[in-house]
Amino acid sequence: MRALFTWKKVLGAFFGLCLLGIGAFVVLYLVVDVPEGNAAARRQSNVYKFSDGTVLARSGTVNREIVGLDKVPKDVQRTFVAAENKSFYSDAGVDLRGTARGLLNTLAGKGTQGGSTITQQYVKNYYLSQEQTVSRKLKELVISLKVDREMSKDDILAGYINTSYYGRGAYGIQAAAQAYYRTDAEDLTVEQGAYLAALLQAPSQYDWAVASDTGKRLVKERWTYVLDNMVEEGWLDRAERDAMEFPVPEEPRGTAGLAGQKGYLVQLANQQLARQLREQEGISQAQAEAEVQDNGWTITLNIDREKQAELERAVKTQLTGRLDPRKREVDAAVQAGAVSVDPETGKIVALYGGRDYFKHYLSNATRTDYQPASTFKPVILAAALEEGATTRDGTPITASTVYDGTSKRPVVDRDGGEVGFAPENEDDRDYGDITVQTAMNKSVNSVFAQMGVDVGMTEVLETAGALGMDTEGLKAVPAQTLGTMGASPLEMAGVYATLDNHGRKVTPTIIASAEQRSRTVTMPDPIGEQVISREAADTVTSVLTGVVDDGTARASVRDNPRRNGQQVAGKTGTSDNNKSAWFVGYTPDLVTAVGLFGESTKPPHPQVELYGAGGFERVNGGGFPAQIWAEYTFGVLDEVSRFDLETTQGAAVRPTRTPKPPVTRQPVETPSEEPTTEEPTSEPPASRTPSRTPSQTPSQTPSRTPSQTPTTEPPVDEDIPQDPVVPDEDEDEDE
Repeated sequence: MRALFTWKKVLGAFFGLCLLGIGAFVVLYLVVDVPEGNAAARRQSNVYKFSDGTVLARSGTVNREIVGLDKVPKDVQRTFVAAENKSFYSDAGVDLRGTARGLLNTLAGKGTQGGSTITQQYVKNYYLSQEQTVSRKLKELVISLKVDREMSKDDILAGYINTSYYGRGAYGIQAAAQAYYRTDAEDLTVEQGAYLAALLQAPSQYDWAVASDTGKRLVKERWTYVLDNMVEEGWLDRAERDAMEFPVPEEPRGTAGLAGQKGYLVQLANQQLARQLREQEGISQAQAEAEVQDNGWTITLNIDREKQAELERAVKTQLTGRLDPRKREVDAAVQAGAVSVDPETGKIVALYGGRDYFKHYLSNATRTDYQPASTFKPVILAAALEEGATTRDGTPITASTVYDGTSKRPVVDRDGGEVGFAPENEDDRDYGDITVQTAMNKSVNSVFAQMGVDVGMTEVLETAGALGMDTEGLKAVPAQTLGTMGASPLEMAGVYATLDNHGRKVTPTIIASAEQRSRTVTMPDPIGEQVISREAADTVTSVLTGVVDDGTARASVRDNPRRNGQQVAGKTGTSDNNKSAWFVGYTPDLVTAVGLFGESTKPPHPQVELYGAGGFERVNGGGFPAQIWAEYTFGVLDEVSRFDLETTQGAAVRPTRTPKPPVTRQPVETPSEEPTTEEPTSEPPASRTPSRTPSQTPSQTPSRTPSQTPTTEPPVDEDIPQDPVVPDEDEDEDE
């Protein structure tokens, strides 16, 4: 071995490999020529189709206008250099370390793109493609070296800023300047230029008009990074920099051919395809978005044409057709969003994003800036059942477990100490001792706040994440039991679809197939693994049938004349200060989440309260959202179906009372009560005292144990303390 591996032989082998590598690179340099630029030629309209193959929309012509570098202020030019490649004016056009890292990652299958210079990015945009292969990366390296030798730095920079994708369908700095600031490139300020330079990292995520709170924070940080780099390079005076304020972009304009709901459908399809390309091919967010936008894709959606039309009609007849902004200013602030999903396949079969893509660019179906309120309560129950949680006295938490429903009752921990949280029930109503089933029916905040602490808020948020909610960054505090986090109709539709699918994860997808010339992208399976047990999921479903048959959704759903005996589960929700109202409901075959959001018509469009909208003192989940849901769902169901439940708990298997026959009148809401079948009066009805009192005095402990285990025979739980009888026409919504 010593004879074979002497230091001379090892050193010789090393130098031999180096010479071989150098020789191979020289050959590659001689063989690879700079190709003809083809960035514009590659741009073709995308075609989007309904699930039946009929054409939904075609993307418009490519929005690009080439401008010379003399039309871009020098300081604005430098914002791009400061953002992407501070050594641009002195380097040889390539980042050897970043390129080597990218090659190694590609060979290892990691797919993560290493750092690259402005020259390399320009070469990718103008001469090559975004595919992540070793051959493409080697070509990029060689062509970048040649381009840097043959072209001036100014010409390379001009090519880069004119071929990059900035979001909003804009290619190049001139189109971007118009799209974001309604100005020409030559009139951009340094602050605006820094924002456009920051956008190139993640155009849609950083677009101020649609960005989440996280996206806004990140783009502000990158904007700051760009300007600070300019100060560091001596391109910007520190005092001038300190006086600069973030330049909020103008409102977006819709793309031709995407009016009405089309734009929202295309927008979500593009987002999901870009996400898949990023994960599948290891490219950056910006590269993925550029790869999707106007690149000759034929994308077939899961959208059912008839269901889509029915959902749009339901929103019009049950909401927008009943609003009158001329009579009530608040009516102009009402925004609706809805997503309908097949729980067995995960297909998004219908979606409502807003009144018109041209009038409201941000999709209400996917926005996550409003609270889901009490639509989160089923998640707490699911966590309790999945974890086998108990109350403080050791009683297992089930649909029949008794809690103290007193309003503002302090929540206590396992040791009996107060946790500093005492939520108020709607209208400050006290319920005394009630079962979990009735607490869900009546949406009693005090019960679920205590239940969340009994289960453990960390476990509750873990279950929420498993079901499909975005819980990143959320603090595991009792206040989350009120649904104070942000969530979208798309997100909540996925959560409830997972419950409907007996605990198997459903990730709603709008894309059926995506093809580009000879290339086909395989989308991930919307149906995932079992994330909670079937018994836990089915028990929650069983309990949620009580919300419809004996709770906050009964007037709009249970008594709807079109129901025809269809079994339904669901939950209402109304956020604090009435800024959002929800109904998420499902049948065995269809899950639909409907949200109403109060949004000011004046920029920057802050959240506003919905009191008075539609002529009602308060907009709650059992009103407009449930009415839209019922009109749509009962209009598209082909046949009556029943839940296949593996549980012995909940209203579906242990009804608390005999359901009433349906009425034929349209339910409406009254100011101080839940929706009824009576016309609202100008004065709120007088409050009434429950017709009977609980069989036992409500205790001050968080929960109680029934004296005996309830049987499945009687329609009412005879062996546990009875809930107070609330008059049938009263409904209680959650804050």
